[in-house]
Amino acid sequence: MKSIFNALAIILFLWLQSGCHPQKNQVFKPSVIYRSDHLVITQISKNTFEHTSFLQTDDFGNVPCNGLMVRNGKEIVIFDTPVHDKDSEELIRWVQEKLHCSITAIVPTHFHNDCLGGLQAFHNHKIPSYAYTETIRLARKNHYTVPEHAFSDSLRLKVGQGYATARFFGEGHTRDNVVGYFPEENIMFGGCLIKEMDADKGYLGDSNTSEWSATVEKVKKQYPNVKIVIPGHGDYGDQRLLDYTILLFKNK
Repeated sequence: MKSIFNALAIILFLWLQSGCHPQKNQVFKPSVIYRSDHLVITQISKNTFEHTSFLQTDDFGNVPCNGLMVRNGKEIVIFDTPVHDKDSEELIRWVQEKLHCSITAIVPTHFHNDCLGGLQAFHNHKIPSYAYTETIRLARKNHYTVPEHAFSDSLRLKVGQGYATARFFGEGHTRDNVVGYFPEENIMFGGCLIKEMDADKGYLGDSNTSEWSATVEKVKKQYPNVKIVIPGHGDYGDQRLLDYTILLFKNK
C-alpha cells in the first residue's frame, strides 16, 4: 500500500513540474475591448488588435471595414486606417491612452478610402505612412491623401524587438492590394484581397478577377503557418479564408 502511495505521489509531482495543469494551457480568448458609435477594437491575441470602422455606401449600405494593429513592446504598426479622419483620431487616442504605445507606422493596403480614408489624421500626428508604389500613384490620381513613403514589392517594418511585413503578390481586389503579416504570432491582414467565409464577390470596380485566385494561391504558399487571417470586411478566421477566396474567383 505504501509503495502505491509513493508511486502516486511521484506521478503527481512530475505532472505539476511539467506544467500540465489547466492554467498553463489556457488559449487566448478574443474579445471586444473598446466600442463606440464609430469604432470597435477587438483584441485577437496577446499582441494583435483588429480595428473596425464603418463606411456608408450606396450599393452595400453601412459596411464594417477592418484593419489590424500589431504590437511588440511599446511600439505598434497599423495596417489600414479607419475610414474617416475622426475615427483615426479616436483610434490614435485610444492607443496612446489605453495601450501607452507609440504608433511607428501606418500601412494602407490599397488605395480605396476604406484603407486610407483616415490617413490625414496619422500625418497630423507625425506618424509615418508607407504604401506600395502603385497605391501611392492611385491615391494621387484619385485625389486622396497620399502616403509618404513608397516600397516596391515588399516592406519590412521594425516594431519593438520584432517586425511586421507588407508584400504585393499580384492583382485581385485592386491592382495594388498588398498583404500584411506579423510573424511573431503568425497573423495575416489580407485586407480586401481576402474574403470572409460565405461572402460574395463584393465591389469589383477596380478588380482583376482573372488573376485573383492565382494571387491568393501565392499568398497561401508564402505563409503556410498562418493561424489567423483577417479580411478587409467581415469575420476573421484561419487558412480556410484563403481557400474560400481562391475557390470564389477560380475560373470555371
